[in-house]
Amino acid sequence: MSDPVFQRARSAHAKQAREEAILEAARTLGAERGIREVTLTDIAAAVGMHKSALLRYFETREQIFLRLTAEGWREWSAELCADLGRRGQASPAEVAGALADTLAARPLFCDLLAQAPLNLERNVSIESVRTFKLATLREVGLIGAELHRLLGLAELEAVDTIATATSLAGALWQMATPGPKLAELYASDPLLGHAVVEVAPRMRRVLTAYLAGLTATP
Repeated sequence: MSDPVFQRARSAHAKQAREEAILEAARTLGAERGIREVTLTDIAAAVGMHKSALLRYFETREQIFLRLTAEGWREWSAELCADLGRRGQASPAEVAGALADTLAARPLFCDLLAQAPLNLERNVSIESVRTFKLATLREVGLIGAELHRLLGLAELEAVDTIATATSLAGALWQMATPGPKLAELYASDPLLGHAVVEVAPRMRRVLTAYLAGLTATP
């Protein structure tokens, strides 16, 4: 490339800047097109690099998006814990609402949550998966502490709640964002109206019922 901005990074600072540019390009493309539609070539083109040059910084496209998934966990956890931390007490419905609303407000993260176990963890090195899992576990622990404080959930109950919320978010986001042809079909046939999903309201209903069951007096 003739553009000096995209000469090979030779210092640690330059390498970090290049990685951030790659992550930002993937973040933007993923938000615009959906994670499944973004290729390594797309990301390389967005930052003005050849695909072979990009591979000096990330081993696969999946590693790029797995990094963004870990970033999403940190950002979601920080927002959710700040919300819950301001509450001296909360009902199961209020906690369910906080979980649902903070997840639904992060569509790219919801998409990544669906893709991570299906694809992203399957085409990276074991060390990349280990790093991702440890980062996720840290955030699960922080959220779990708030769930214990507010609802008295035991560690396993808290982990199950977080897993349920994030799994729902990933699945419901996929259902709520069909391709143009499917969206046209759903809109044209009243019998298929159930296929149109509103993520946050459905998550609130399901998580409220789930948490009410967990916290009910035996």
